Amino acid sequence: MQWLGRRESDNVEDNRGGGGGGGGRFALGGGIISIIALAIYYFTGVDTSQLLNQVASNGQVQTEQQARDPNASKDNASRFVGVILADTEDIWTKIFSDMGKTYEKPHLSLFRNYTESACGNASAATGPFYCPADSKVYIDLSFYDELKNRFGAGGDFAQAYVIAHEVGHHVQNLLGTSAKMDEARNRLSETAYNKLSVKLELQADFYAGVWAHYEQSMKKVLDAGDIEEALTAANAIGDDRLQKQATGHIEPDSFTHGTSAQRMYWFKKGYETGDINQGDTFGNGDLE
Repeated sequence: MQWLGRRESDNVEDNRGGGGGGGGRFALGGGIISIIALAIYYFTGVDTSQLLNQVASNGQVQTEQQARDPNASKDNASRFVGVILADTEDIWTKIFSDMGKTYEKPHLSLFRNYTESACGNASAATGPFYCPADSKVYIDLSFYDELKNRFGAGGDFAQAYVIAHEVGHHVQNLLGTSAKMDEARNRLSETAYNKLSVKLELQADFYAGVWAHYEQSMKKVLDAGDIEEALTAANAIGDDRLQKQATGHIEPDSFTHGTSAQRMYWFKKGYETGDINQGDTFGNGDLE
């Protein structure tokens, strides 16, 4: 992906020295490591808190080492995040304008090891997430190391996909989908709500694909293989694949993000159509 020297968003907050905020509304788009940990606990009863603490501890060692080197890749990564967020701002501003709406830009908070959001506390092990209560995307950049080294989903466009997915949750928030999910959470069983959560996450994947469509048609910055990088990442973080890796078997009723095939399908559909109106992953009035 061609990103060097391009505009960076002014809405990136570098909070790698600490966090702020607090609250109780649920966050969207929790990360890979936490999904695996929850799967292990769900199926085996094994307490995974030590694993999560070890991941966070490893992340602290890495970021402390990089902080001593101003030219470390972590700094390049933060600049990359700024460019991708700027592109989402340009693209979603256009899409919303075409719909006769105003796009309100989210902020993105970079944190290290631990943060507090309006949706509650989170660690590096939580992975990237979006909080509707403060309209912010949160990410510890050590997550990208996990994505590449543990799950074989490297590449700059795989990283861009992660950000675009979380911004997709912001789009859902602006369009009222998040509020409907909040209401559904209070009236549905866990199994029924999990099914809605899958549809919410797949729609965010679709929106990420729509963004990728305009990233090429408007910006013309994609390189050969970029879309494949995003699809590889979507495949790597499917619920079925993560559960199989963690426990040796899968339990569809516990899915919250969708299968690998579903995540790839909806991202690809968004990329190929570029039409936000074709992203109704819910259907059948599920949120009415």
